[in-house]
Amino acid sequence: MDLYYDKGNHLTLKAAIAFYLGESKLPVNWKTVKSSDRVVPFLKKNKLPVLQLSNGDFIFSSNEICRYLLGKLGKDTDDLQVAEWLDWESSQLQPVLGPYLAVSASGGKANPDPLKGHFANIDQTLKEKAFLVGSDLTAADIALWSALYPAIAENSSLKSIYPNMASWFGKLSQNTAFQSAVAMVTENKGVSACATSIQAQPLVRPVVTKKKAVVTEENDSLTNDEKDSIIDDWLHGKAKLPKNPMREKPILPVKGQRNVLITSALPYVNNVPHLGNIIGCVLSADVYSRFCKLRGYNTLYICGTDEYGTATETKALEEKLTPKQICDKYFKLHQEIYEWFNIGFDYFGRTTTDKQTEIAQDIFWRLQKRDFLLEDTVEQLLCETCNRYLADRFVEGTCPLCNYEDARGDQCDKCGKLINATELKNPRCKVCNSSPVIRSSKHLFLDLPKLQPTLEKFLNKSTNEGDWTHNAKLITNSWVRDGLKPRCITRDLKWGTPVPLEGFKDKVFYVWFDAPIGYPSITANYTDDWQKWWKNPKEVELYNFMAKDNVPFHSVIFPCSLLGTGEDWTLVNNLVATEYLNYEDGKFSKSRGIGVFGTDVCKTGIPAAIWRFYLLYIRPESQDSAFSWSDFVLKNNSELLNNLGNFVNRGLTFLEKNFNSIVPEMVLSEDDKNVIVSVTQELKIYIELLEKVKIRDALRQILSISRIGNQHLQANKPWDLMKTKKEEDRVKAGTIIGLAANISYLISVMLHPYMPSVSQTIQEQLAATNISNYICEKFVCHLQAGHKIGKPSPLFSKIEASQAEELKTKFAGKQNPVGTGQATPAAAQQPPATPQQPTLSSPSNIEELKAQVTAQGEIVRSLKTAKADKDKIESEVKKLLELKKTLAKLSGESPPSSSSSKSKKNKKKKGK
Repeated sequence: MDLYYDKGNHLTLKAAIAFYLGESKLPVNWKTVKSSDRVVPFLKKNKLPVLQLSNGDFIFSSNEICRYLLGKLGKDTDDLQVAEWLDWESSQLQPVLGPYLAVSASGGKANPDPLKGHFANIDQTLKEKAFLVGSDLTAADIALWSALYPAIAENSSLKSIYPNMASWFGKLSQNTAFQSAVAMVTENKGVSACATSIQAQPLVRPVVTKKKAVVTEENDSLTNDEKDSIIDDWLHGKAKLPKNPMREKPILPVKGQRNVLITSALPYVNNVPHLGNIIGCVLSADVYSRFCKLRGYNTLYICGTDEYGTATETKALEEKLTPKQICDKYFKLHQEIYEWFNIGFDYFGRTTTDKQTEIAQDIFWRLQKRDFLLEDTVEQLLCETCNRYLADRFVEGTCPLCNYEDARGDQCDKCGKLINATELKNPRCKVCNSSPVIRSSKHLFLDLPKLQPTLEKFLNKSTNEGDWTHNAKLITNSWVRDGLKPRCITRDLKWGTPVPLEGFKDKVFYVWFDAPIGYPSITANYTDDWQKWWKNPKEVELYNFMAKDNVPFHSVIFPCSLLGTGEDWTLVNNLVATEYLNYEDGKFSKSRGIGVFGTDVCKTGIPAAIWRFYLLYIRPESQDSAFSWSDFVLKNNSELLNNLGNFVNRGLTFLEKNFNSIVPEMVLSEDDKNVIVSVTQELKIYIELLEKVKIRDALRQILSISRIGNQHLQANKPWDLMKTKKEEDRVKAGTIIGLAANISYLISVMLHPYMPSVSQTIQEQLAATNISNYICEKFVCHLQAGHKIGKPSPLFSKIEASQAEELKTKFAGKQNPVGTGQATPAAAQQPPATPQQPTLSSPSNIEELKAQVTAQGEIVRSLKTAKADKDKIESEVKKLLELKKTLAKLSGESPPSSSSSKSKKNKKKKGK
């Protein structure tokens, strides 16, 4: 490998530190070149350092070079937080740090103010941590240290303001690898050696130096004709823009138009959704749906609650309600939560409908007729106490893989592995806590091996032509590659879509055969013409949004179910799957109530728009991400309040006070034109990213545009121009502020998919709610001279760190699973008092006793987990056995014997 660098290039420190961390054993040939030398022949602008691999390929991002070399050392190869810090360093810090260093290197007095928010971000992160990510040195530390080296290595004033950052910087500066890298890159001359290289570095975005806006590197690569075309669009493009037609209901496909059908994974009705559920499906799909409508696409967004299956029956038993009552209760809660989050479904339905039964059974009969169903027996766990087969989620036990004691019958929450209920060690019935036995039951299977060739043909076309996320392709390929196996589509339950075949009428369809059919059945409840969407693949594009755990059911099971019917169904063209959103240092869990739930959020006093913004800002697009209260506050106060909100508010307030709220005549200078070109470039990237469903990345383009606007205001200081009383200065100030108002309007349109309420507020302040409902790649002057704006007011409020700490503490423990918003106090987490035995005289008392058996079982498990006193445990076990005996007698069953428990213990002892 050859690494080309110019002397004193502080960005080369990133690669050099990685090199010395490997004790100079990496096969890197260091080659110095001039800053003007072009190493990569196909780049329009020269960039250094550059790493040329042995196969001839180039890596010309200093961060990627660092990470590549660390990967060669087996370090830091695949971490989301590291990637986010590297992205932040290159896209957020460098645009502000670059001009600061350029002014300093030329001998000028650089203004550190633009750096304060970024330094505060780093300082806050390092408040209680030795490194930026975790407890070890990563590429994030190396990249930021190297970037900051020329700014703070010899600047004690900056370091004194940010003590945590200073301590971190000083500690790394003592590291031998860091010292060796500095010695090599600067030839032992220190910071002074970096001046020439810094001045040669290209600036990547419009930045402020005294009163000029520096042209971006992207702008510099445009031809004069391209720039002229952009300015012409700004001046004259408004009249040429199309407008969206009024959407008639019901929304149906229109021949010749782009018809987009959007679904998000149907949330289970059995509990309140948490933040991970919301970003994983409904919120992500909502952003894309709103974007499609802004683009003028004929779009239908369908969702609803998944109401059949084991989870609902389990919840009904827990809350002593019927499954129907549970569905009604939680359907309403789901609706209220999504309405609060401003999720714009075109129709939100449910699966417990006649249409669901009709369509699911029709698909079943067609599969049966075409010989794609098999009969076989399945070994299942039977609870003899409850006299019922136990579906997966009715069983808990010890995971056979990691020995976690509270694994479910379908999946272990600790290791995340899928398991079969019969594989659990020490299985127990979730209802009565007794040990089930294995029995055989006859079931129906979807013959996936027979359908595999047809599926592979479909997948080859869809994954190549559509936008499937990387994880969706990977998960699907892993299923298909190893050969599909028959999949059971029936369950021994009462609550579900009934199986209409003779001999199986005591069974229902398994939820993962049944649930995806909810998409067409919910659409059928929306319109009788549902088949125009679902049996129209030539005119309809289907987008599925979900978390990664739902992928195989949407990419294999559901398509096979539809392909097997022989009908021309609309199949998924674009499968968009997120990774998981974690909560602080742990995981969300509906079953255990860990994390912030939908009904908790609305009681925090923080507006829904802020929650939408942050969840989308940290959307786990390529790897798992984590909700963090401290980061939540930081992003609100920096990106929303100080960046976007500050730009809009100060621009409109200035317009109100100095121009009587009327947009003045605009006479564009070269600086103004450069800003228009830069904003247009960001707008085009925003559209390109959202067309590819890169939702998180597109959000950053909006923030980049507000940053450009802020920089233009700061560079030209219209408030100072107004003080001179010169007409030309007044015209210039008016042009700057008129441009700012139009950038604010563009931001309001771009922001609509992400924060629709804030978008509406900005447009109301601009008195521009009826100007346009369409977005294209052209930045045009919507608010022309003479337009009178409304009353400006701040868009966002500061969130204090103390408030975040209170909320973090409040939600640190187990949450009320139905979302009361109250964290369970420590005292309430102790085992409850032993239940009193009731007078047994009616069936309702049997149910009460079952509940008490379950509760007492929880007491025993809690004591065992806490490793309580042996006598205490035995006392509570005795009470449990007595309750079970009473229940068995009342139910006419054989009572459990305490001797059997002792014999099991003896067997374990003998086996040791």
